[in-house]
Amino acid sequence: MTPTSSGSSAAAATESFLAAYDEVLAAKWPAGTTHCEALTPYGTTRVNSYGPEDAPPLILLAGGGSTSTVWYAQAAHLGRSHRVHAVDLVGDPGRSVVGERPIRTVPDLTAWLDAVLDALDIASPALCGHSYGAWIALHHALHAPDRVSKLILVDPTGCFAGFRPGYLLHALPMLLRPNARRTRTFLNWETSDSPLDPVWLHLRDTAASFPSARPVTGPRPAPELLAALNVPTLILLAENSRAHNSATVAAAAARLLPRARTATIPGATHHTLPLHAPDAAELNCRIEEFLSAGD
Repeated sequence: MTPTSSGSSAAAATESFLAAYDEVLAAKWPAGTTHCEALTPYGTTRVNSYGPEDAPPLILLAGGGSTSTVWYAQAAHLGRSHRVHAVDLVGDPGRSVVGERPIRTVPDLTAWLDAVLDALDIASPALCGHSYGAWIALHHALHAPDRVSKLILVDPTGCFAGFRPGYLLHALPMLLRPNARRTRTFLNWETSDSPLDPVWLHLRDTAASFPSARPVTGPRPAPELLAALNVPTLILLAENSRAHNSATVAAAAARLLPRARTATIPGATHHTLPLHAPDAAELNCRIEEFLSAGD
């Protein structure tokens, strides 16, 4: 059977995306990086790992569309003292493959992450997420606090405050009809034209044409649930984030989370984290200090 033009276009877009994905791994991730496919009821989850195999585990969850490869600066730095595992979200652009059981609810998300940890044979790692990945990380800590030794939320969205209307307005064209030009225009606006890594940017461009599922969303966690969370937590905010008001997020987190500490990354925006070089250095130092400290 001769493939249709739309089928051929989709196959070409997927091939281009996967090639760009592998290019980021080869060019940006440290030598010795390994990968595996964790089998879960929700599909096969790609995990890129770096660091001593007997070191304390650190799980990294990226923001939507960024893929696990965005954590290369953290892998290189934090992989000196931890076994870093960066995870591709199932249903999001990446090398994870959706299974027969779809992820449709927050309990599905937390069950998926439980299954990933089981597949990696990890009992209670430090858990770090950025943006949407931070939202998932927080929900997982609320679901299974005994499975999270420490929690790190990097400019978390949907956790303590809502999005700025202007951010959603600028994101709307990219969300309604995603393509490389609209994605790049949005990133340039949010980051004030900060020079993001060109190899990763090429991957982000190709991700706009990669098929993805509708992300699971929901209301912010209930205040009583947050007040009961006893996991040591670090919240790192971007000073110039256009996603939300960082001062509002910091105040809400201080009020709601009893064991949280909050710090601000000077000059950072929501999308310069976690990879923009000046911001990544500060981010890495903050995370390293938190992980090495006692509770």
